[in-house]
Amino acid sequence: MEIRQLKYFVKLAETLNFSTAAKELFITQSTLSHQILQLENELQQPLFLRNSHEVSLTEAGHTLLPLAKETLHSADNCLLRLEELKTLTGGELNIGVTFSFSGIMAETVMAFLCKYPHVKVNVTQSTMAELITQLENHELDFVMAFKPSVSNPKIDSRILFHHRLAAVVSEHHALAGRESVTLEELQRYDLVMSCRGTQARNVFDAAVSETGYRYRVKVEMNMVYLLFRLLRESNYVTVLSESTVVYERGLKAIPIVDAIIKDKQMEGCVHLLKNAYMKKSSKEFIRMLGESINKFTLSDMNCFASL
Repeated sequence: MEIRQLKYFVKLAETLNFSTAAKELFITQSTLSHQILQLENELQQPLFLRNSHEVSLTEAGHTLLPLAKETLHSADNCLLRLEELKTLTGGELNIGVTFSFSGIMAETVMAFLCKYPHVKVNVTQSTMAELITQLENHELDFVMAFKPSVSNPKIDSRILFHHRLAAVVSEHHALAGRESVTLEELQRYDLVMSCRGTQARNVFDAAVSETGYRYRVKVEMNMVYLLFRLLRESNYVTVLSESTVVYERGLKAIPIVDAIIKDKQMEGCVHLLKNAYMKKSSKEFIRMLGESINKFTLSDMNCFASL
């Protein structure tokens, strides 16, 4: 049974006239008769009663008509939905993001929704391990996170930018006017840190493990907005990628300049499942994200060029 045959059947059922139906379908009457006969043979029962004066539906024809119309409607909806995906006037986009990427993602999400208001965007924040599992299970379209130390053969990690660790403080903090800070100096301050397992924390912990430094970690959390609020309203210091707070008002990122972490750059990546279909909405979002990253790299990050 073909969609075309159902279309011919519905038109004939509506007109009950082979000549009229054929004209409205822009086919010959013999083609219409042949296709209806093929459909009846496949279903093994007649759909129309024919004589020299009239055409009428059989019981099977009456039963098939509403089902055929529903099928044609579903087929039309299918084509419409696919066209919506192609033109980004519909569909869903499922994004995974780690702690450090929340600020970077925010501007792009807003810009994407303004440009494509009919695409539903679902953003999940979690650890990289959990997000990669969801990506492998096709629950996410892509993941924004730093490049892991161990590569995954199933994942294509595309680097978007390189950033370093920074001490993040309130704009009113004593460190806010500094151009740089060292790991040794951070021992003097109370720290509020992201939980162990985040990439920035992993890089920090790996670096300080090579020293005898002792830090006053007062708070650990995985809630980025609460962490930022604590920083704004206190003298706490945290250590994150310098990109994490690029769009955050009232916060300053001071690069950590230290021989121990000189080569420990953090590579911000978009992670995709290898050999998987990539939605047009994913391509467009990643393109817009790249533009946003380039924008702040050229402006906000210029102050780090001389370090």
